[in-house]
Amino acid sequence: MSKLNIVPVNQSKIDTVNFNDLPFGTVFSDHMFSCDFKDGKWQNPTISKYEPLTLDPSARVFHYGQAVFEGMKAFKDENDAIFLFRPEDNFERINKSAHRLAMPEFPKEFFFEGLEELLLLEKEWIKKGAGNSLYIRPFVIATQGAISASPSEEYKFMIICSPARSYYAGEVRVIIAEDYSRSADGGVGFAKAAGNYAAQFYPTSLAHKEGYQQIIWTDAKSHEYLEEAGTMNVFFRINDKLVTAPTNDRILDGITRKCLIQLAKDNNIDVEVRRVSVAEIKEAAKNGSLKEIFGSGTAAVINPILGFKHSDFKHELPVMKDSYATFFKKTLNDIQYNITEDKHNWRHKVSK
Repeated sequence: MSKLNIVPVNQSKIDTVNFNDLPFGTVFSDHMFSCDFKDGKWQNPTISKYEPLTLDPSARVFHYGQAVFEGMKAFKDENDAIFLFRPEDNFERINKSAHRLAMPEFPKEFFFEGLEELLLLEKEWIKKGAGNSLYIRPFVIATQGAISASPSEEYKFMIICSPARSYYAGEVRVIIAEDYSRSADGGVGFAKAAGNYAAQFYPTSLAHKEGYQQIIWTDAKSHEYLEEAGTMNVFFRINDKLVTAPTNDRILDGITRKCLIQLAKDNNIDVEVRRVSVAEIKEAAKNGSLKEIFGSGTAAVINPILGFKHSDFKHELPVMKDSYATFFKKTLNDIQYNITEDKHNWRHKVSK
């Protein structure tokens, strides 16, 4: 890596933060990492004070949506050691997303050195204890000032950090989509492109008006197959079998999703990765074999879904004392916080 320039702040703002009351993604740590793509190469990697950016109004990110991002977390164990969780997967996925949007891929050494130096600088922002973490947001935006409809020749890669507890609060019920779509065949649904999320906001706002918190998205062609829940991958428990949709060019290849599939296999839980139809889930709800639905993702980890609506059909899920959602969340958290064995080498220790 070319020389990383570190400009620490004179005074941390950490003492002004109430870590017991952290609305997700609204409080940010002292520093940020940035790196610019100009003249065909990434250059000037810098860690500096978290502060606003200055961009030309004609920057292509504003006009043509060249923006991708990732979501990661850092955890601290009882001995103050800092761990990332499967960061290689995040690195590979942000470059996969960038490639799809005709953006330059980011070098591995830049990504990891910048990230780890930033976390060491912000170590006091990573709190110990269950539920505490530092949410990490790497992202890339097109910065070249030009409104011709073509890929930018200049970009900015950044990493910002936000102390976090839980993402969703309260009860979650969902509407199964019948009209709107999150993504389509041949599109960018598999990428963490900013526009994917913007496209969800309006239909989700309609769900809110009906008293539902999220949408389970269905395939764009027929709306007959279940794909994702809001910003999360989605799992269904039918009797004692766990079922989830396969990834494709419409569905994000979630890192938490991959962990849950592996943990199910580790614990002799029958898991199937296959297409899941709306009709199958409604029938399972009617005959009592549908035990759980839950979403999975970096921010939420696992979020139980208490009920759903499709057309005129409404269903409330039973309360499970031995729920898979609870089991998987604890099992995954224990690995992330360095409490139990990590036999798949998912933890990545951050050290000088």
